[in-house]
Amino acid sequence: MPLTFDGTVLVPVADPDDGERTAAALAPYLSPSSTVLVVNVIEKAGGAPDKASVEQREEYAKEIFERARGPLKGEAGTVETAILFGTDVVETIFDAATERDVEAVVFEPREGNRFVELLTGDVARRLVKDAAVPVVALPRNGT
Repeated sequence: MPLTFDGTVLVPVADPDDGERTAAALAPYLSPSSTVLVVNVIEKAGGAPDKASVEQREEYAKEIFERARGPLKGEAGTVETAILFGTDVVETIFDAATERDVEAVVFEPREGNRFVELLTGDVARRLVKDAAVPVVALPRNGT
């Protein structure tokens, strides 16, 4: 049986390229009844100075969302976007997923060597390991 998302899926994206690639990978699995919630988590420093102003990060998120919408046009019934704020990216994603009662958190794993994963906390690994809702890693489409 082919995989199809008929309900709401939460799609975390980190940058414009990631948003576009992930949306393109997700599009074949959507139906007219699908709702896609594309989110970008702005990681707060928890008391330390943030890397960029909130305004800069919000502008960057708008660029991410615009790029993600392209491949989803005509594939999903509804595309929504949200900027999330939190000190832990994975916890913030799962809090939003639980709050919105999503069918699944869906992502496309990004390329990265183990050193990069070590430095970034390996969000993809934690998404699967600490799953609070079903998590689907989409197959990479060769880009």
